[in-house]
Amino acid sequence: MDKSPIDIWSQTAAQFQETVSQSWAKALSNFQSLDLGTAMAAVGEPVAPPHIEFSADKLQAVQQQYLQEAGALMANWSAAEAPAVADKRFNAPAWQHNPVAAMAAAVYLLNSRTLTALVDAVQTDDKTRNRLRFAVEQGLAATAPSNFLAFNAEAQQKAIDTQGESIAKGIQNLLHDVRQGHVSMTDESVFTVGKNVATTEGAVVFENALFQLIEYKPLTAKVFEKPFLMVPPCINKYYILDLQPENSVVRYAVAQGHRTFVVSWRNPDASLAHKTWDDYIETAVIKAIAVTQEIAGKPGADHSINALGFCVGGTMLTTALAVLAARGEHPVASTTLLTTLLDFTDTGILDVFIDESFVKFREKEMGEGGLMKGQDLASTFSFLRPNDLVWNYVVGNYLKGETPPPFDLLYWNSDATNLPGPYYAWYLRNTYLENKLVKPGAATVCGEAIDFSLLDTPFYIYGSREDHIVPIGGAYASTQALPGKKRFVMGASGHIAGVINPPAKNKRSHWIRADGKLPASHSQWLSGATEYPGSWWTDWAQWLKGHAGKQIAAPKSYGRGKYKAGVAAPGTYVLAKA
Repeated sequence: MDKSPIDIWSQTAAQFQETVSQSWAKALSNFQSLDLGTAMAAVGEPVAPPHIEFSADKLQAVQQQYLQEAGALMANWSAAEAPAVADKRFNAPAWQHNPVAAMAAAVYLLNSRTLTALVDAVQTDDKTRNRLRFAVEQGLAATAPSNFLAFNAEAQQKAIDTQGESIAKGIQNLLHDVRQGHVSMTDESVFTVGKNVATTEGAVVFENALFQLIEYKPLTAKVFEKPFLMVPPCINKYYILDLQPENSVVRYAVAQGHRTFVVSWRNPDASLAHKTWDDYIETAVIKAIAVTQEIAGKPGADHSINALGFCVGGTMLTTALAVLAARGEHPVASTTLLTTLLDFTDTGILDVFIDESFVKFREKEMGEGGLMKGQDLASTFSFLRPNDLVWNYVVGNYLKGETPPPFDLLYWNSDATNLPGPYYAWYLRNTYLENKLVKPGAATVCGEAIDFSLLDTPFYIYGSREDHIVPIGGAYASTQALPGKKRFVMGASGHIAGVINPPAKNKRSHWIRADGKLPASHSQWLSGATEYPGSWWTDWAQWLKGHAGKQIAAPKSYGRGKYKAGVAAPGTYVLAKA
């Protein structure tokens, strides 16, 4: 008797599941060697595969769920009904109007759920499971039918509607991106640094081999007596804080009456390939604090400044303050930390890359000199969200022949920067791997034992709820690692969009605890927090104003004394490409 389509599908599904189980178990046993074998071999250490086995009950449940859902799909297919697909990659009408394409999408999503469930059925340690989940997610993202012209019904329909013009344009886009070395996320031809991004008026008042210090022209007749220094991440260009006038943190601070200075990092080349973490702390962050004090600090005993650190800029700023505190110096009246990690216990998805072998590999590769290429860093961060930051643009640019719309934030994101190898290697070991900064005396920087308990500055600590680079729990952990007065605020959205959220846009929301309590965990804090519509900037501005001192007449010129106005903002360092 001939078997029905459902019987054939079920038998095939069972065979598929058995094959997957066997191959998956083998892949799991070799996973670490696949992921880290090169690193381990480079440092002369053997690869020890993790102990992995399946939970029989969970595996059986996965198999049963797969057969049930596969049978339902086949029943729809037999009834000539296109399965409903709830995924933005397959939401276009062309997918739903093409039963074969709709079925391909539905089968892909079923297999995706099954493979993800198989990861959850693995009995192993959390780190190995997270690595497996990351690897599976990367593979699934790459193999989606939407990524291939032969299966993408929407791209096919567009090719028909444009009589092949979309395909020709897609090939042009592909060749362009090959030449520039990265996938275009925005129309980069629209933006020019200094013309329509990084346009706040100012001048370079100091520079050395690592950074230029930019002072900005006041927008108010009076300014607060305590100057304000911003330390952005050196892993990116500084102008994330000064994109365009309507979303510029720099311009907002200047408009609030703060005499504002910003560190603009040099994009390292071979001449900086031996620079260390200590170099960046001593001759960059500490130097920037000192120069800001000399230029704009109030003469006399109190010539303190206010300071802000963003992402790794916040880690560096706090480390620099700890170095100065160990020397008996306390030059900062208040510190703002934006999406910053000090306690690296919770590093989110980035933890999948970090272990002893990986760090040793990087130390051997570039710990004594070399460069961590900016494009490699940018690619790593993009693949943390592969569907949104990689394959979305592959489909749009190449299969559909579209030019992505201009977006200043994504233009900045594509403007990569290098890192000196020794700096990068120190950072990996002492923060992500060994988490030394929050252990009093464990880390030595610039000859000083780091002890955050010596800090006496109040802190404004901000974290983004959907941040995939600095998880909200990791950002909140700074409240437990730092002494003194602290205010924690959580904003909606991610690592960048949550920060760059000007009040005039009236977008998103933020959370504050009225009682000011900072319990041990973020979840405990959130249970007593209240959500407020709009940007957190207004709350921060009010807090910063309380630490800025009295108002004085705005300066008529940039710099002071030996610190003369140089080239106009945005300076020259920001223009160098990786």
